[in-house]
Formats: sequence, structure tokens, C-alpha cells
Amino acid sequence: MKVCIIGGGASGLVAAITAGERGHEVSLFERQARVGRKLMSTGNGRCNLTNVHASPERYHGADGSFVVPALSRFGAAETLRFFDSLGLITVTEESGRVYPFSDQAGSVLDVLRFRCDALGVNTLTGVEVRGIRKTKEGFEIATADGKRLFDRAVIACGGAAGAKVGGVGLGYELLRSLGHGITALSPALVQIKTDTNYIKSLKGVRAQARIELKKDGKTVATGAGEVQFTEYGLSGPAIFDISGCAAPGSEISLDLAPDMGEREVIAYLSRRTAELPGLTAESVLAGFLQSRVGATGVRYAGVGLNTPLSALGSGELLLIAGAVKSFRTAVLGTLGFDSAQVTRGGARTEEFRPDTLESRLVKGLYACGEVLDVDGDCGGFNLQWAWSSGRLAGELR
Repeated sequence: MKVCIIGGGASGLVAAITAGERGHEVSLFERQARVGRKLMSTGNGRCNLTNVHASPERYHGADGSFVVPALSRFGAAETLRFFDSLGLITVTEESGRVYPFSDQAGSVLDVLRFRCDALGVNTLTGVEVRGIRKTKEGFEIATADGKRLFDRAVIACGGAAGAKVGGVGLGYELLRSLGHGITALSPALVQIKTDTNYIKSLKGVRAQARIELKKDGKTVATGAGEVQFTEYGLSGPAIFDISGCAAPGSEISLDLAPDMGEREVIAYLSRRTAELPGLTAESVLAGFLQSRVGATGVRYAGVGLNTPLSALGSGELLLIAGAVKSFRTAVLGTLGFDSAQVTRGGARTEEFRPDTLESRLVKGLYACGEVLDVDGDCGGFNLQWAWSSGRLAGELR
């Protein structure tokens, strides 16, 4: 059977390998000069290829259960065995993130390319698919070089995120041309732009925090972990995880002492003022938070930085503790698709069978990876979806 895989990213490569292992004649189309360009940028070039804690709860989309069959058949354990069979040595960190032992994304891409070559996959780089049409004979694929006919087609073009490393809307266009619907698209795993009145002075500082995102007084997302302050707002893994829900008009609250209650923070501040009355308010949090974060928290509380600790009353200490436990800032939006790691939204999953990823509308058509309305949390979960969905789609059942 002649199979066409459109997209040479993570899911497309695994789909090609899977189809090739089943004896099919596979052609892999990639519009860029080489396959796996976006894969090379993941994990800051280290390639966080999966997470041992991958589970359906770590994924988002209109149908939260859609990922279950793919993850059940080819989860993190199966993925690690698969890459081990390709010769890739991996290291699992305490957080559950998995990286190649080489610490180079190129090692992951190399073993995938080598396997494709060994299976005789016809990899066509620098070739953009301009159209797809279902005919009685199969799928007619149009490129600048002409038209070719295939028995099965797999759309693995990725999403709109990361245009500099290959993100485009091609997959959506091809699926629309075949009658499929696409949900609203937005950048996810992306930096959040906020009011910078207090935050801009903290540029480059990292802190551990518990995060709450609210809209119209209602909590729409929560998270915890590392937050990085930037000149335009907030970044870091914990911010990425809630970014898909961030929108103008919402508000982020940072708990900068996630392991302490407000009373404990007040007790700490009271002890400091009693033991070091000659210090100023600027330094009251110096033994607790990073110095710039502490000073900014005092300013946020409305307390003068030069106020002697001896002059601080219980009211001022309560305000400073409140700033530590709930440092709030208005959300202005997010950085765009160019900065995003993944796309929230995509091809409507109700139009695909979750047990095979075959289209319910067009027989013989499959889709996998980011082009579908599935996105995961930060930490290797999106690549796991790429491997899981690519493997399932490539089985062509």
C-alpha cells in the first residue's frame, strides 16, 4: 500500500517508521530543507522527549478523553523502549522529564532519520504539498512537481506555533479542503504579557511560586513551579502551563511563599523587626526572598523602602505578608505564535476516531500530532503526544 505522510516533524517521522515497519511504501513530504527542525529546538536544544508522568490529565482540548487510546497503546514506557530499540540512550530526571544522554536534540532526530532510511522511506524535503484531493483511487497529492496518487494519507503538519522553526497553517488548510472543521487557535506554552509597573524591575529574576489565574473573579487555571520575570511580563515553565488560558482582562496572582501560610510569613516579619530594628523595610525580606523580589514586594505593599523596621506596625507587616502571598498583576495578553511552543486548538477531534486517528469523514485519511485539537503541559508531554499519535496513525488500521 502506498502511504503519504505530510509533515516531517516528530509525529510524522514516527508515523512513517510505523507504516514502513508494516511493509507499506511510504513517502514523507517535508516543506523545509530538512526534517525535524522544530524537534531540534525543543528543551532548549536538549530535547525533552517525554515525561514518565504522562497521563490524560496533562492534556487539553475539547475532548479530554480523546488522547486515552493513543497514550494507552504507546505511552512513556513504550516510547522509551522504542527509542532504546533505535539506539538512543536516555536519562530520566527526578521531575520525570526524559532527555537523551547526549543532551543534544540531534541525537533523537538522528536515530529517527536512520530508521526511516533503513525502512526505505522516501523522504522528500523542500517539497510543499499544495493540495490534497480524495478520488476513487485514493488521495491525489499536488506539489510544484505535479500530482501523485496514494492509497492512504496522514496529515502530520504540526500547528501554527513556532513559525521560525516550521510552524505553519498548512495542515489546517489541507484538512479544511477535505471537509474538516478547525477550532479557534491560540498560542500555548508561551510567555504572558502583564502590567509591568512592578515586574519590569525584576527582569531576569527567577522564583518558585504557586500561581492562580482569574477572570471575572473566577479561577480559570492554577499552577506551581518556576516563574521568570521579564521586561514584558512573566515566563518560565509554570507560566507556560497556564498561558493557554491567559487573556486580556484576566489577572495572575503569585504566591511567592508557597510552602508557608500567611501567619508564618507575618511571624517571620515580626521576628525580623524585633531583632533588627535598625534595618529599613527594603531589607525585611532579604533572608527570605531574592533581594529584588523582596524589595519589590515591599513597594507593592505600599510601604516605603527607607522606613525603619522599628517604625513598622502590625498593619504594615500584614500588607507586606499579603504582597508575598498574593502578588497580583493584570494580564495584557501573550506573546504570539512565533514565541509559542505549541498551538491550543486544531482539527476537531470529534471528526476522528480516537482508537485509530482515522477521519470519520474521509476514509483512509489520518491525522496526528499538533494539528489536532490536543496540547499538553510543559515538560515533555507534547512530544509524547507526537510519538503516541504518530504511532497510532501510522498503523493505518
